[in-house]
Amino acid sequence: MLKTMGRTLLAAAIAGDVGAAGAAAPMTLQDYLDLDGPAPGLREAYGAAPSQFAELFAPAGDGPFPVAVIIHGGCWTSQFGGITQMRNMAGALLRQGVAVWNIEYRRVDEDGGGYPGMYHDVATALDRLRTLAQPHRLDLSRIVLVGHSAGGHLAQWAGSRARLPRTSPLYVADPLPVPTVISLGGLADLRNEARLIQTSCERATAQLAGAPSAARPDVFADTSPAEMLPAGVRTVLIHGEFDTVSPPRAGHDYARRAIAAGDAAEVITLPGASHYDEVAATSPSWPIVAAQIRKALGVGQFAVN
Repeated sequence: MLKTMGRTLLAAAIAGDVGAAGAAAPMTLQDYLDLDGPAPGLREAYGAAPSQFAELFAPAGDGPFPVAVIIHGGCWTSQFGGITQMRNMAGALLRQGVAVWNIEYRRVDEDGGGYPGMYHDVATALDRLRTLAQPHRLDLSRIVLVGHSAGGHLAQWAGSRARLPRTSPLYVADPLPVPTVISLGGLADLRNEARLIQTSCERATAQLAGAPSAARPDVFADTSPAEMLPAGVRTVLIHGEFDTVSPPRAGHDYARRAIAAGDAAEVITLPGASHYDEVAATSPSWPIVAAQIRKALGVGQFAVN
């Protein structure tokens, strides 16, 4: 597999002139919470709990359409927005002919969330696309996983599921394959980034990975993507220059581990951007993020809205 280590885009032009990105004020948490987008065409429940659903945004036309699966962040809790904010990105992709599957899941402060429920939710929602592909003209051979912050962890985990041991409660025999994962300010190394996760999100890794037991002594083996390498996927780790929740250093550390294990990985730094610019189609950073989604899906250039 081609091995590509990170490049830093601090003055590059991608999909047009993005030099203004460095001049714009970095987005704040409130800017992020104010994000919204169009209503989905379909709201599909994949379980009985209130948070067990996903939203489908399907373009008009004959298709088949490439698919971006997007997973929101929020520090694995329900306190910091989530699926509503991701509609901002979904709307921008939809206007360009990309279908979007926007996943909600039970978080650690919800009944059934944490380990293993949160992981089961993401996996079940992702695999549900197989039943939706034909009626909604989705091309599952052109698919990318895009996750933000805590959702970056879950997207990287979902892309790595083929590495799960049969002994794991999270194991499934035939997970939907995804060749590329784009992590936007992700926190995917639960073991080595425990301190960062605690300071950024006030989350202990036991909340995310469960407690060790005799049957499961290493709680990171089936929850931390950094422990599931090589995953056989290409990972693009995108971080804002001024991201303090998941700084570029975290992306470079993960990429080094992935490449050493034999996977393809690269790091992209968004000029003048915060943790929240990474996920906003209204941000000057969007042309860079959109270009990576486009590359992963193998689709041509499109205008950036």
